[in-house]
Amino acid sequence: MTFLEEIARRRTFGIVSHPDAGKTTLTEKLLLFGGAIRVAGAVKSNKIKKAAMSDFMEIERQRGISVATSVMGFEYDGYKINILDTPGHQDFQEDTFRTLTAVDSVIIVIDAAKGVEPQTEKLMNVCRMRKTPVIVFINKLDRPALDTFTLLDEIEKQLQIKTRPLSWPINSGPDFRGVYNIYSRSLHLFDANVQEIRRGIVFDDINSPALEEHIGRDAAVLREELELLEGVYPQFQRADYLNGNLAPVFFGSALYNFGVKELLETFVKIAPPPRPSHAEEREVNPDEDAFTGFVFKIHANIDPNHRSRIAFVKVCSGHFERNSACKLIRTGKTMRITSPTAFMAAQKETIDEAFPGDIIGIPDTGNLIIGDTLTAGEEIHFKGLPSFSPELFRYVENADPMRSKQLAKGIDQLMEEGVAQLFVSRFNGRKIIGTVGQLQFEVIQYRLEHEYNAKCRFEPISMYKACWIECDNREVMSEFMQRKQQKMAIDRFGRDVFMADSQFILQMTQDEFKEIKFHFTSEF
Repeated sequence: MTFLEEIARRRTFGIVSHPDAGKTTLTEKLLLFGGAIRVAGAVKSNKIKKAAMSDFMEIERQRGISVATSVMGFEYDGYKINILDTPGHQDFQEDTFRTLTAVDSVIIVIDAAKGVEPQTEKLMNVCRMRKTPVIVFINKLDRPALDTFTLLDEIEKQLQIKTRPLSWPINSGPDFRGVYNIYSRSLHLFDANVQEIRRGIVFDDINSPALEEHIGRDAAVLREELELLEGVYPQFQRADYLNGNLAPVFFGSALYNFGVKELLETFVKIAPPPRPSHAEEREVNPDEDAFTGFVFKIHANIDPNHRSRIAFVKVCSGHFERNSACKLIRTGKTMRITSPTAFMAAQKETIDEAFPGDIIGIPDTGNLIIGDTLTAGEEIHFKGLPSFSPELFRYVENADPMRSKQLAKGIDQLMEEGVAQLFVSRFNGRKIIGTVGQLQFEVIQYRLEHEYNAKCRFEPISMYKACWIECDNREVMSEFMQRKQQKMAIDRFGRDVFMADSQFILQMTQDEFKEIKFHFTSEF
């Protein structure tokens, strides 16, 4: 297979949703159809006791939530599929935002009973900024759901994107009969007692009397709704979808394997192959000969038995080969990648080559950080992956003096993963951890104890915002540092950070020191 053919057959996408919409369950069923796993796990299903493949961390299995992005690759119908299952919980949204920089398209999962939820809106905003193509999968039709037209109106209004149903549900909840696949013109009947996939019944003519034989009196309602939607929604044009202006919509029930295969079969046909990546210097096209890639995630202890640390790299261009040398742009040093890996959640295998769109793992001893650019030699910088100013702050203290080295190592590695942000007070030298949500503190505490054999305790601190600062006037900066010394800290890169007590104090400080720039993300 030629280089261009390898690129054309790749589909790299993220699955995102509000918590509990069924995102990880959908991921499992996609893996099942791809032959990547034999038994699908479910996050909260009582019928299936197996844990979800993508929730490989012990705390994920205990809580029934995803707290870290997992990468899974498999072959399907001649296509190479790379799925990135992201955390749904808002406390881990930074991991999701970073992941969205590494995908070429997105599937948004929406609970049919709850409709569009706040976290879904935030994720859609990120997709819109990057013009990432989006497909919507409305899940849990086996339960009572909102009216279908109401759901679609809500999606268009709150996600600010036009929709086009490519399948249509026949009732919901106890009366759910199945879906009509508009794209392939076929009827798929639902049976809660049958989880294997049955071939759809072809219906080129929806007005055929044979439709009544399958769904009885619901046939008349289906015809009426299909006629209505054809008049209301625009015809599906792939170009509109690829430009991020139109979201195809599918319906089903991931828990019961229903509607998932139809989603996957349509997705591989319409979803984009690897798209150009934007560097600060220029646009990088996937079909360029020279290898380029960037680190969008780092995970420590992905294999607890080996205490391994893996950097996740999105290949943007070129044919990557094992043992090839590449340049780490941030340091200017050349590194040879001898053991690149492909992922299936926590499982990984050594690979000899990779192509644009692929996600590869690079064993790392601390040389790489999130946002690093790797190239065959060209000096380019892929646009940064910012860290946002945390919203919650705690002092972190050692709860076991005999394990101080383990604690220090654990904190350093978890911060390098992007789990949270570490600041050190210039005034008293105490370490401060900043997070987006309370759950992150619990995850840090749990992982330190179970992965590093170290215990910590968190102590409260009154803090409103961490602000990265810069100023061209050295005298003004010196005066600021002197007057605000009790509120100054440094981040793990040695950059100065002003720790504001309250919104009022921050506003007063900004008004007083107008020459100083206050930044609320780490990229400036």
